[in-house]
Amino acid sequence: MQITQTHFQDADYPADLREISSPPTSLYALGKLPKAPMVAVVGTRTLTAYGEAHTYQIALELARAGLVIVSGLALGVDAIAHRAALDAGGTTVAVLACGLDRIYPAQHRQLAKDILAAGGALVSEYPAGVPPLRHQFVLRNRIIAGLAVGTLVTESPEKGGALYTAHKAIEYGRVVMALPGDVGRPTSVGTNNLIRAGAIPITGSTDVLGALELPTGAIPPARLVSARNPHEAKIIELLQQGVNTNEQLIEGAQLTPAEFASIISLMEITGQVRNLSGGVWAPR
Repeated sequence: MQITQTHFQDADYPADLREISSPPTSLYALGKLPKAPMVAVVGTRTLTAYGEAHTYQIALELARAGLVIVSGLALGVDAIAHRAALDAGGTTVAVLACGLDRIYPAQHRQLAKDILAAGGALVSEYPAGVPPLRHQFVLRNRIIAGLAVGTLVTESPEKGGALYTAHKAIEYGRVVMALPGDVGRPTSVGTNNLIRAGAIPITGSTDVLGALELPTGAIPPARLVSARNPHEAKIIELLQQGVNTNEQLIEGAQLTPAEFASIISLMEITGQVRNLSGGVWAPR
């Protein structure tokens, strides 16, 4: 696949990005930018089980509703949002802080390939050969905010790149949303501060659609996950209730660790569940 270059003056330069105060002069892309509305889903790289579960579910349902998920291919929230969009059969766009011949982080090379295979795109303002330098990540975030009609921060500490993205979205007159978190949880300080400053609190995908003034009935019903035995049925029931860690599921399903490991591994292979990271699970 060839990297394409679009200049600011070109007719196919993204219209929403053209409107921001400092648009990139050129935009390099692998794949083609979708025409459907984009919503940015961003947040911390070191998120909690709470953040993982809600990020995945919201991004999954938004993608099923036809929105394009845009994020930065980073560890944590970004990767989960991209993967959720793919699991939904939707499209997603990753904005990189380096040349498109240098996927960063390297462990997300397969994710980048999956994004392209699903009809999404990788974009950057940097030509091939440019390495991922620290200051470029902050600059990259303005492009994420500029491509999207709205930005959702699902989990963030008091300071971080996701908050820069949100502040840029505010500057551009776009909708800014945040997932509330427990008071005192370090990774919810940023989102709670955003809400206090006027961001729209979000508890699910229908809230996002409402904030963007899109039909809240646009989310197709979730596919029914069929269980093949009572143990699988119990695990699915617990996941749908928000119980999502190894320890919680073992206790709730009344299984031994060995029994649970065997059952959950088979459920992952058969596509019933998704292992988000570090023993946190979500239904698919």
